[in-house]
Amino acid sequence: MPTVKIPPVLRPQTAGEAEVATPGSTVGDVLRSLAETHPGTHSQLFSDGGELNRYVNVYLNDEDVRVLDGLDTAVSDADTVMILPAMAGGQ
Repeated sequence: MPTVKIPPVLRPQTAGEAEVATPGSTVGDVLRSLAETHPGTHSQLFSDGGELNRYVNVYLNDEDVRVLDGLDTAVSDADTVMILPAMAGGQ
């Protein structure tokens, strides 16, 4: 089963887990499965239309899925999906 690395901001929704094994054959399947298992992550990951929120960056084995096939990118059991919320700020 692919492993999802959970950023600190989402860990309260995953009972503090930093990594969660989550089933799926694509990045989208994995993230939707994560959201089903941990409903508090759904609104953080997905828009009302079901698309990935624009401020959420997702990597498959250190490769940005936007340069691959997005949510349709295939995953295997040995893969790692990393969620990185975009950071903004400054003066």
